[in-house]
Amino acid sequence: MPVVLVGAGVLFVASAHAGRVGGVRTLQATTLPGLVAAEQSRVAALQAQVASVRAQVDALSRQAGPTGSAVAAELDRARTLGGLVGLDPVTGPGMSVALDDAPAPPPGQPLPAGMTPDDFVVHQQDVQAVVNALWAGGATGMSVMGQRIVTTSAVQCVGNTLILDGRVYSPPYTIRAVGDPVRLAGALDGSAQVRVYREYSALIGLGYAARSVSSMTLPGYSGGLNLRYARPAG
Repeated sequence: MPVVLVGAGVLFVASAHAGRVGGVRTLQATTLPGLVAAEQSRVAALQAQVASVRAQVDALSRQAGPTGSAVAAELDRARTLGGLVGLDPVTGPGMSVALDDAPAPPPGQPLPAGMTPDDFVVHQQDVQAVVNALWAGGATGMSVMGQRIVTTSAVQCVGNTLILDGRVYSPPYTIRAVGDPVRLAGALDGSAQVRVYREYSALIGLGYAARSVSSMTLPGYSGGLNLRYARPAG
């Protein structure tokens, strides 16, 4: 009996201490959704800081490079390359494609023959299929969930969420591309991977909506440009 009382007393003191340092709200920050939200906020703040520092560097570079100097020539070259690699906003006609999970079957209703719950959600390869088709259709700029896609961008899915440049998104996923709408639509229709997705869309209700847009503006890429490589462990 004394051991039980001592144990209860220890738990009571620990609970009281947790309450003083933040209580249940503090503990909730350690849950996975809380950690994800905290990391997203941190990434957004760091990206804003990168954009601010980059603007300051550009301004100082312009001051240091008078017209006609070697520095000015390199700055002009950098600006030209920046547009080519996606650092500048781009405006023009294009296509917008939205992908969404299928409605979950009612409880107790068997799945269609050969289907699994995995077939009812949008996967990484589905988003990549649309992205690849739009590039093949001559897109001059592209964004996924409002983030500009460049050569170093990696579209990754964890479960039923999408991770892009440190930010996590839930469906529906929106892909926008600037280019000739006719060519872009033809590339989507001609993609074997997109065609398979659309077959599942017709069969179980996966969301697929593609529409041409007369004019859109995609933001310039604002993330880091340094390449990072894997290193052997140990």
